Amino acid sequence: MKILVVDDEKVLVKGIKFNLESEGYQVEAGYDGEQAVELARSGSFDLIILDLMMPKIDGLQACMRIREFSNVPIIMLTARSEDTDKIIGFECGADDYITKPFNILELKARVRALLRRAGMAAQQKGSGGKLTMGHITLDPDARAAWKDGQSVDLTAKEFDLMELLMRNPGRVYSRENLLNVVWGYEYAGDYRTVDVHVRRLREKLELDPANPTYILTKWGVGYYLKHE
Repeated sequence: MKILVVDDEKVLVKGIKFNLESEGYQVEAGYDGEQAVELARSGSFDLIILDLMMPKIDGLQACMRIREFSNVPIIMLTARSEDTDKIIGFECGADDYITKPFNILELKARVRALLRRAGMAAQQKGSGGKLTMGHITLDPDARAAWKDGQSVDLTAKEFDLMELLMRNPGRVYSRENLLNVVWGYEYAGDYRTVDVHVRRLREKLELDPANPTYILTKWGVGYYLKHE
């Protein structure tokens, strides 16, 4: 597995690189936002760890540019803990978010969880063809989505979440269930992660996001896909 770590704090990068390499990962390093985009474009990475505040372009801009050509899982690092920063990060295409200072064991756990989910998605290719619900279609083999026949770009986690709901129409998932199943571990109550991703899916796939037809809320319980 190959991981890209980009942060302008070279001591931090060195520490992350050492710890991930001790787990058997191949690690490449970068130190600013433009370099992050260049390396992501030129290399074949299984996961990217990206700092929020960096020179040249920040992590959010770098994340958005990477999302133009890649769905590789991205973990954002930040020294700020405000919910708005996390929400913006997810909306820019990040799959996970961790606040500095952090325990390296937690970072490694999140890396394992994201890679495990990406591996499971790859193994599921060819396991049932396209999924269709009304005007929404997913192709798990191609990791592609369409709305009324028009291609829609979904991030890795948006796709995983939508695929889970479409494979289990009518089943209500609590936010905790979705965090455990889609993200692969407990987020210590950070349930807004799920809300942001559901909102983004509605904006991208529903004909009227304010009055969703398929991606529905069971108030006080969680989310589910309408069963036709």
